[in-house]
Amino acid sequence: MKLGQSDQRAGSAGVRLQGVRLGSAIRPVDVLLDGALIHSIEPSSHDGGGVLLPLVADVHVHLDKTYTIGRTGSAVGGLFDAIYLMDSDRANWSADDIRSRASTALERAYSHGVCAMRTHVDWTEPEEPVAWQVLRELAKDWRGRIHLQLASLSPLDLLAQSGETIARSVHRDGGVLGAFVFRNDNIGEKLGQLFQLANTLDLPLDFHVDEGLDDEARGFEAIIAASEHHARTQPILCGHVCALSLRKPEDVAAILARAAATGIGLVSLPTTNAYLQDRTIGRTPRMRGLAPVQEARNAGMDVMLASDNVRDAFYPYGDYDPLDILRGGQLAAQFEPQDWLDTITTTAARWCGTSTQMPKTGGPADFLQFEAADFGDLISRATARRHVWRAGRRVTQAQENHHE
Repeated sequence: MKLGQSDQRAGSAGVRLQGVRLGSAIRPVDVLLDGALIHSIEPSSHDGGGVLLPLVADVHVHLDKTYTIGRTGSAVGGLFDAIYLMDSDRANWSADDIRSRASTALERAYSHGVCAMRTHVDWTEPEEPVAWQVLRELAKDWRGRIHLQLASLSPLDLLAQSGETIARSVHRDGGVLGAFVFRNDNIGEKLGQLFQLANTLDLPLDFHVDEGLDDEARGFEAIIAASEHHARTQPILCGHVCALSLRKPEDVAAILARAAATGIGLVSLPTTNAYLQDRTIGRTPRMRGLAPVQEARNAGMDVMLASDNVRDAFYPYGDYDPLDILRGGQLAAQFEPQDWLDTITTTAARWCGTSTQMPKTGGPADFLQFEAADFGDLISRATARRHVWRAGRRVTQAQENHHE
């Protein structure tokens, strides 16, 4: 039986996928589908059916910025140069422009089997930005296909002045309250105000923190201290944390232990960080600015990987494919990818407010099927053909393009 074809001899139960491997499992199985559910999973005498993975999730993206690289150009000198270029492009951000670019991103993500995303939305004035309104509408339009969670992204100093106005809008729309934290004055006081506000409105928090190779950047520790002081019922996610890569191992261990004890999660953005950190045009970087993800996981933190920026000044490439991010992460962080699959599937989906899972008996027939001999073959070959299964039906290219 050719890979990708289904054995219809399964009787009343439905479609049988023969000789597939679940994730990094060695032994092949037959997966019997019954409509939108998985009827059974049994040992197989066949082989060559490919590799099945859960649907994937992208817990840190920027749909308001995406696909602007054609306007800004890619000659970027570093993080703050990218920020300048992006701010310069903001005059082009009409509702139609944002909707068109974000829709393209969602189309690409859907075709790769993404079931959930958390998108940050730049919120640089007290008033609600147009991008928030557009993405709120797209979240409704895509319901049932991609669970799109919105997170505001404001400078910490702005939140100290206008946090209540912003937070109430975020709360109204069921979003996440986010902040950019990098060497702020009076950081402890400002974070304390933010945590009190988030607790009052019962809002999750999401931080872009210490996104730079500056040994004096200690925002992550300040967030941990605020979390220790303010009891929380909602989760706290920290992204980037590049500066922690410069610290002594014993300091890193102590900091991560405290973060784990408060339940803080960490999301690393390997493509954007590798592109921007220690960046000087014409010079090979010495430092990559990758957060200590292995140490964080060993300390007991939830650790995730995500796309971050796609085809904008922060990262001019990418395609909203979390599996490609896992490939890049395993090379940059030197981990075994089969042990880190949850960083783009189950753990990431949970932090987005939904779920995904490896195919199991009685579970939903939502998964990815790759034309690969095993998991190692899949990681090795970015060109391995992918089939997206949703509700027990293999989605064709035409169906992907029309969301059927």
